[in-house]
Amino acid sequence: MDYSEWLSHEPYSWSQKEKEAHYLPYFKELTAYHRLHCPSYGKVLDMLAYEQHTVKSIDQIPMLPISLFKQMSLKSIPDDEIFKTLVSSGTTGQAVSKIFLDKVTAQNQQLTLLKIVTSFLDKSRLPMLIIDTPSTLKSREKFTARGAAILGFSIFAKHRYYALDDTMHVNIEVLKECLKKSAGKPILIFGFTFMIWKYFCQALEKAHMSFDFSNAFVLHGGGWKKMQDQAVSPTIFRKKLLEQFGISHVHNYYGMAEQTGCIYMECEYGHLHASIFSDIIMRKAADFSVCPIGIPGIIQVLSPMAVSYPGHSLLTEDIGTLLGIDDCPCGRKGKYFSVDGRIPAAEIRGCSDTYGQ
Repeated sequence: MDYSEWLSHEPYSWSQKEKEAHYLPYFKELTAYHRLHCPSYGKVLDMLAYEQHTVKSIDQIPMLPISLFKQMSLKSIPDDEIFKTLVSSGTTGQAVSKIFLDKVTAQNQQLTLLKIVTSFLDKSRLPMLIIDTPSTLKSREKFTARGAAILGFSIFAKHRYYALDDTMHVNIEVLKECLKKSAGKPILIFGFTFMIWKYFCQALEKAHMSFDFSNAFVLHGGGWKKMQDQAVSPTIFRKKLLEQFGISHVHNYYGMAEQTGCIYMECEYGHLHASIFSDIIMRKAADFSVCPIGIPGIIQVLSPMAVSYPGHSLLTEDIGTLLGIDDCPCGRKGKYFSVDGRIPAAEIRGCSDTYGQ
């Protein structure tokens, strides 16, 4: 069960058939490992009457509802090996997920993120404008989803600039300094979707201020619920960034604290892609059977690097549609899909949505 070997491959180099040939034996072994090292997970498998020898395909690997991490402390490592604890987003009074990482898992998350994002970006480090406040990184041992994402994406930064002060107002001097020091060279702008929209786009528009960020590459993620409430679609979001700042390179990503690192990046055609480091399966709500291409379902996510906790196969609270396999016009192999929204009555828990509350 050696995840490090996977990191020697390019993120979108395996066809789905090749990928599943790697996944099936690995995930069977990983499931057995968690059964042995996490008693609570073992009880779940016992309740499901899971038998490893009956598993013939990756969609037969048991999945945990992602909400279970809000209710239980699930880990497959002893307490003295906990290196870092990630805490998912949650509004006031909401339960949050706790994800326990050892040093190896935390390192693999960063290396995986590096492999995925640098397949889209220039591999050289860039000035990074973060649409957030420096106080988000308060604790190095216990990270919120926002803090973990900022720290994770900071591996691409030559210099970090925080666009917002602690009162959530735009720091104009920081923007000027970032543009001055970049001297027309590429800049990476990172932030959560709703925060970029409200605290950057709308705030600067209201102040009648404009800046030329036409050399920037925007990478954004987090929930779209608050954006949809304001009738802001991905198309409107992109158009706004282009008209207001001259930014034409905008990429969304799908990810979650429960499987940090193995994000699903959006390609030039607006499709989210599963790399060799993760996979997705759409499930019918009625019976959890697998949805065919083009039929919306509940998103199941799989991650081979979830070793310190049993988060390798999770049923999310999101609805998505598998759009195709191995045939996206961008040339990347594997599955590509769209995220269509939340399961009705599911909690709002996206990073940017949470702050919007």
